[in-house]
Amino acid sequence: MVNETLQTIHERKSVRKFTSMPVSKTDLLTILKAAMAAPSAKNSQPWRFLVVSSREVLDKLAEKLPYARLETAPVAIIVLGYAEGYFRFWEQDCAAATQNILLAVESMGLGACWTAASDAERARIIRETIELPDEALPFAVIPVGHPDGEFHPKDKWDPDKIHFEKW
Repeated sequence: MVNETLQTIHERKSVRKFTSMPVSKTDLLTILKAAMAAPSAKNSQPWRFLVVSSREVLDKLAEKLPYARLETAPVAIIVLGYAEGYFRFWEQDCAAATQNILLAVESMGLGACWTAASDAERARIIRETIELPDEALPFAVIPVGHPDGEFHPKDKWDPDKIHFEKW
């Protein structure tokens, strides 16, 4: 019997080129619901999600963040830490939500790519392009869409990175 969860994990891949077909609002809400199912320290849920489908805004971000590969993406999800309440582990919490987004996207037959945005330079670019409250801290930009071409997962299994009982 195939475990569908493990199959999705092992088939997840980074997709950097998309068709022009839009992603439905229903699919986006399904993806975001999966994101919010992630664990967080003290159940603080310090994340917010900004969905950007404006071609003008995506093009501005693509020009300044070429690593994000937004040129062909019909939509991007920007994962943000939101500084209120218990915020000590916001980056770990946002990473868990980001991974849930990637797995949900894979399970739905869509494509996505995690691109970092929490360093000062990339966060500044996002802030300059999109008005954000000071409490919203950029963590990741995730282009989402229907893959244009074949993409394959990388085999990252390396038993030499595993230690049992002692180093």
